Amino acid sequence: MWDGLLARLTGKTSEPKPLPEPDEQLALGALLVRVAKSDREYHVAEIAEIDSILSKSFDINAVEAAKMRATCEKLEAQAPGTPDFALIIREHVDYAHRLEVVNALWDVILADGRDTPEEDAALHEIEDHLGIDPKDSPAP
Repeated sequence: MWDGLLARLTGKTSEPKPLPEPDEQLALGALLVRVAKSDREYHVAEIAEIDSILSKSFDINAVEAAKMRATCEKLEAQAPGTPDFALIIREHVDYAHRLEVVNALWDVILADGRDTPEEDAALHEIEDHLGIDPKDSPAP
């Protein structure tokens, strides 16, 4: 009883809104989040870098980028595996822009000042699924 009353008073319902279907923009955001979390640490610097990349990539302001990242975090937690996100991007984005995606992923990895083996492995897996030739990769 109290939960229902509290929900009505605060405007919050107990049922979360359904997540949108991932498109290439949300798939990119989810991959950025996934690579940032691949070392089991999710630093403020990585979050800020993701917001900056989303803002620049999609010409949106900082608040919109933060909201988009929040959606991407939820998608990343509940959504399909890395190959599925990468496939969405691969089907809709040309090679040159997919290479820019890899560079953005690398920027997120370096945002916290550390490059871990887990992050490198996650990046190389994503590159493979994006169809990026290893010789074009910015990662070691």
